[in-house]
Amino acid sequence: MSSYPSTVVFTSISEIPISITEHEDLAAHEHMGAVVSFCGVVRNHDGGEQVDKLFYEGHPHAPAVLAKIAQDIAGEFDGVRIAISHRVGMLAIGDVALTAAVASAHRAEGFAACAELVERVKKELPIWKNQYFSDGHTEWVGSL
Repeated sequence: MSSYPSTVVFTSISEIPISITEHEDLAAHEHMGAVVSFCGVVRNHDGGEQVDKLFYEGHPHAPAVLAKIAQDIAGEFDGVRIAISHRVGMLAIGDVALTAAVASAHRAEGFAACAELVERVKKELPIWKNQYFSDGHTEWVGSL
């Protein structure tokens, strides 16, 4: 058991670009021996089709849901520090859509907490993406 209490240091739903480095810096602490991070980047393909861009739309409650998910993970993993953000709006190929950083005393707990955090965000956060394909059609993905 860690002598450092788990805490959520930052959560955000934002239209402005997000930085993995900033999230790692926010999560880091002198009590922590590991900072594990995840960066979800907009790719140029899906299901064999060429994607040109994405539009992410969030429910008005998305910020509160993201904060709750992060708080739940902090409650399940001992001595972690969490920073996480998700973008909304129009994103280009290569833009960062989701960034998460989890600091912990040891790497195993950091990896586990970060993986669970990202999985829950993908499953529970009310944000949907509209993919714009090269042939002109669009497709909504991730509707709850």
